[in-house]
Amino acid sequence: MALRLLGRVRVSPRRSLAFLPVARQYHDYVRVASPNGMIRVPLASPKVIGVATSRGNRGHQEDFYGFATLSLNPEELRLSVKKFHGLDWDPTKLDPVMARQAVFVGIYDGHGGSAVAQYLRQELHGIFESVHKSQIPDLFAWIKEIGGYFKRFRGGALAPWVHGVEGTPELDLEARATEAFFEVDKNLSIDDTAEYCGATASVAIFHSLDAPSTTFFSADKLSLTVAHCGDTRVLLTAVDGGTVYPMTENHHADAHVESIRLRRMMGSSLITDSFGESRWMGALSNTRCLGDLRFKKFGVTPEPEVRSRLLTGSEWSSVILVSDGISSMVSDQEVVDLARHAPNPKVAAERILSFSQELGSNDNGTAIVVPLKGWDKVQGPDKTKELRNYRLKQAGEPSPTILEYSGLRPS
Repeated sequence: MALRLLGRVRVSPRRSLAFLPVARQYHDYVRVASPNGMIRVPLASPKVIGVATSRGNRGHQEDFYGFATLSLNPEELRLSVKKFHGLDWDPTKLDPVMARQAVFVGIYDGHGGSAVAQYLRQELHGIFESVHKSQIPDLFAWIKEIGGYFKRFRGGALAPWVHGVEGTPELDLEARATEAFFEVDKNLSIDDTAEYCGATASVAIFHSLDAPSTTFFSADKLSLTVAHCGDTRVLLTAVDGGTVYPMTENHHADAHVESIRLRRMMGSSLITDSFGESRWMGALSNTRCLGDLRFKKFGVTPEPEVRSRLLTGSEWSSVILVSDGISSMVSDQEVVDLARHAPNPKVAAERILSFSQELGSNDNGTAIVVPLKGWDKVQGPDKTKELRNYRLKQAGEPSPTILEYSGLRPS
């Protein structure tokens, strides 16, 4: 059965009309200040956000992505900057429209079917923008009804609002992401398609702290916040040496943080399959995801792990998001080295995807490259050039085109 939730209105039986989302304000361009006033730059431009995606040898494409410029409450953004970075950012110094601007980039890797990942592509950015703290008590009541693991759930980042919102502070980005991810599962719960169908998700939020305001690719001071469930990856590339700084860790059952969380709450249900891969309940490799509703009571949570980093834009080249069809074949450092000196983010994404496929990846693969102010200014040697050359030769006789596309040359 296809999800019936792909329309624009999502009203679950438990939601009152008072909690319907406000009118959406997100759009597919980013506003940039110029001497002649504001201009609109399309996010889909290959020079702004580069994307490459393929279904590989799989019968269906289950990788999806989305990006949008959101309009968020400036007070929420101020609280987030204070919480994560200890800075007093003052949105009143900015144009009111620019004070609300934040860019959303998401990557979604489906499993058990494509329905949930497609739903995220179409809806998650809108849900992220429209959730409100007034919805949290109702949402928390639904979460507790799941039972099992969630009988002892206290709300996590939503805790200040679970018993009422009067006199409470505004959300910050961690709470907003947490509410949005749980809201997705609540919406999915009215359709049985999501019982055994799910998706991992990584979302990056780019918020310029400059005054006058700039956008992510030209910001001198930038807050990067990542909300993450599963094994899609978000990688930050430094100009100095092209060093990679992962913003995510895979949520697999045998990962340190996840094994502690699950054993404390649920005991041991970790099973190793015939391929040597660890699976929770003998079925799932990811212990955090959206959908897979049948497994929620056993500890498979949509609660995202949220990290934030304050960036000096000129010190960072890019943020790269990849699905596990790439990360299972290519190391983090190889991913960022492949993006070196590409003429634009689109070509960088294509290089990353092509290299993983040349190594034999048969899975769906997606790479998204988001340039920062230090784009194409990476210094120092290419750390993985010799390794990539060796791996390509081991995989078979690579074509000169692939060698060049991978930043190499025929020997």
